[in-house]
Amino acid sequence: MIIQTSFRERIVLYALLTSLTSISIDALLPGLRQIGADVGVAPPLSTQHVISLFILGMAFGELLLGPLSDAMGRKRALVLGLGVYALGTVIAMVANSLEMVILGRFLQGVGVSGPKIATRAMIRDQFEGDAMARVMSFMFTLFILVPMLAPTLAQGIITVAGWRSIFAVYLAAAGVLGLWLVMRQPETLPADKRIPFRLGLLVSNGRRILSHRRVTLLIVATGLVFGAQLLYLSTAADLFFDAYGIGETFPLYFAMLATGIGLASFLNAKLVQRFGAEAMARRGFVGLAAAGLAMLAASLYWGGRPPLAILLVLGFAAFFAVGVLFGNLNAMAMRSLGQVAGLGASLIASGSSLVATVFSIAVGAFYDGTTLNLSAGFFLAGVGALVLAELALRADASPVEAFR
Repeated sequence: MIIQTSFRERIVLYALLTSLTSISIDALLPGLRQIGADVGVAPPLSTQHVISLFILGMAFGELLLGPLSDAMGRKRALVLGLGVYALGTVIAMVANSLEMVILGRFLQGVGVSGPKIATRAMIRDQFEGDAMARVMSFMFTLFILVPMLAPTLAQGIITVAGWRSIFAVYLAAAGVLGLWLVMRQPETLPADKRIPFRLGLLVSNGRRILSHRRVTLLIVATGLVFGAQLLYLSTAADLFFDAYGIGETFPLYFAMLATGIGLASFLNAKLVQRFGAEAMARRGFVGLAAAGLAMLAASLYWGGRPPLAILLVLGFAAFFAVGVLFGNLNAMAMRSLGQVAGLGASLIASGSSLVATVFSIAVGAFYDGTTLNLSAGFFLAGVGALVLAELALRADASPVEAFR
């Protein structure tokens, strides 16, 4: 049976599937302190690792589910990922120790990489160049509504039913989206264009992708930008409480900053075909570095606790820059992948997740209850990613030829 879906329905479904990654992080933020109090903290693990090791799980899942999407089709790989996600959700929901919560979160991360990778590959199957950047920006505009609303809604759910109830919401969301996918989304990768899942073939094609200087540099640049965001996500709840005494109203401030990403993604979708993804990305890098430098200066001047209004303004500016970068960086990196979009998307996502995890854990280790390490992280990520992207844009942009 041939499935006919509109462009709008596909974009909404892609956005909601992709938003599983965001909701799996953001909706849990108001419950981190409650999780620590309920199951206890077991050094060297802490509630920060409930977030960062979820991302590490994504990095491993992306290495597997990307090639599977090239071999078995996008839909099947995506459904497999949703199944693993559901398993991890159940483990975390019934856990009685921090170690088991983190194990469930790791499996959630492995599983959520299916929707994350397969939707990107679906977009790459259907669009190219700046048009692909435009579609990704529209998708991110819808997707960003989730982190704007999720913490506030989750705060109410946690207050009424406890932190475990959030995992019940995750399970329901995965089930509804999986059913929608199966019933309404057509397969975008024809059988004659699939690449067999063979280890030797994967290694050969993976080596070709990673030896492409442009792609590798953009992977690291993307990882630094993602790492700056992950640093904020891992420490935000503690930072607002430690530096400003903000607890129950934290989701409102979180949503205010998240609007920066949403607004930027929307504007980028309107402007990218006029100015091009590369020019927009340069503006994003400069904006992130400038916001980080200004926040660092304010932090030093006010002893690590600048006035809340200044933190919010500069944080909004930083996340506006991140919103400009996400759609464009992914499109720029995917542009050179040619016939290996699934494996390429896998390596881009996995590599950038690994870079982001290392960056976040390394910088987050210096958290001292002030805004200093967050501002330094924004600045370092902006400058480092700008340098790497400029080097990438000078490299060969010809598509990767796949072994078959």
